[in-house]
Amino acid sequence: MADLAFSTDRLILSTPRAEQAGAMLDFVSRNREHFKRWSPPDAPNRDSLAYWQDVVAKSDAAFQAGAAVRFWISPRVHSHRIIGNIGFSQIFRGPFCSCVLGYQIDRESEGQGLMSEALRATVRYMFAEQNLHRIAANYRPENVRSGRLLAKLGFRIEGYAKDYLFIDGAWRDHILTSITNVGFDAGGIRVA
Repeated sequence: MADLAFSTDRLILSTPRAEQAGAMLDFVSRNREHFKRWSPPDAPNRDSLAYWQDVVAKSDAAFQAGAAVRFWISPRVHSHRIIGNIGFSQIFRGPFCSCVLGYQIDRESEGQGLMSEALRATVRYMFAEQNLHRIAANYRPENVRSGRLLAKLGFRIEGYAKDYLFIDGAWRDHILTSITNVGFDAGGIRVA
């Protein structure tokens, strides 16, 4: 079982653990309406503890396979509570060495710089420890906060994707961004 965890000034970032499944269910329940406008449709049974226990197992398997890294975010002062999540999925190795970033923050935690703090730490981890060259992150044009956050972190706009993802009942356009690892170790490229 992957048990990766590290701290920032205000946060604990950890790969999902079985004992956190209830806290993640609470996080999703508290923020359902908040995330609806920005997220794909909910998976069936997402409102059950069993669903989140399964997410923990699948997250661990994906981590072990090198296919994805997921972090659940807790404040250091209330480490039992989850206030966000970050996922690095679609990890490719070889000459691509890239992944796709997704993230969510609790509505009550917005505007405090917490996601910026969490993303700085996890992007640093993905570059230094996972030795990825590129991280892509895409956002809806009307999600100005997300666009500002990514720009602040050094993500650059690469393009515009029409009808990119099915979100909030329709196909939605997205702005495509990425950041590259200036310290990438090309000697670590693994070719299958």
